[in-house]
Amino acid sequence: MSSAARGYAPRAIMAPALVGLAFLILPLAALIARVRWSTFLTDVTSEAARSALVLSLGTGLLATLICVILGVPLALTIARSGPRLAAVLRAAVTVPLVLPPMVGGVALLYLFGRAGWFGGLGISFSTPAVVLAQTFVALPFLVLAVEGAVRTSGVDYERTAAALGASRWTILRRITLPLAAPGIVAGVVLCFARAIGEFGATALFAGNRPGVTQTMPLAIYTAFNGAGVSQGTAVALALLLLAAAIAVLLLVRGWRPGAAR
Repeated sequence: MSSAARGYAPRAIMAPALVGLAFLILPLAALIARVRWSTFLTDVTSEAARSALVLSLGTGLLATLICVILGVPLALTIARSGPRLAAVLRAAVTVPLVLPPMVGGVALLYLFGRAGWFGGLGISFSTPAVVLAQTFVALPFLVLAVEGAVRTSGVDYERTAAALGASRWTILRRITLPLAAPGIVAGVVLCFARAIGEFGATALFAGNRPGVTQTMPLAIYTAFNGAGVSQGTAVALALLLLAAAIAVLLLVRGWRPGAAR
């Protein structure tokens, strides 16, 4: 690659850049180094680990499904709204991204807890509470990814189809969604990854009951506080979450427009 293609940034910035990169990579390397490979399979297949893993995957998949059902229509609404309304809706969707997860858990508790607005449903501190917490924190990832893809695709093809007599539902099914498919796939993958990695909102709203609300992040936290699964199992579960994160990045990169170039 020529120097013109690389730009003209001062070479001196390489030093802090390398320090920053090391700061991000070395903790992960330290985690991998602590894995007891001789007992790895035993650690991740222990009863407590399997319980946390199955619960995380099951609730994560259900939360992702809910996000798709609710998030795709919301993304389409934002993408096809006027600039002012779209800005307001986008800001509302973005709030859970910048909100501390613990605050999200408190908010859900005051909405669905026993003394909340919908306390009569008895959702808090149950498995459905895990799903709701995961949905709350993961939904923005899907909405923003899909909204960006739909907005980028424009409306020219939709206008042409409408002029030819296609119905709104036909346009949505045959044009809008296929054009936004890369964004939808990326959003779904990011949404699922965020759901299975959720900790703060789940801990406050759903609790930490093994087999009921104890997901992988909660099992890891509990182990390092001297209870629940062993620390060896916790490290193994942490490695699984790291592997899932890397897989997510690879999948999103593969579906990104222009990734093959």
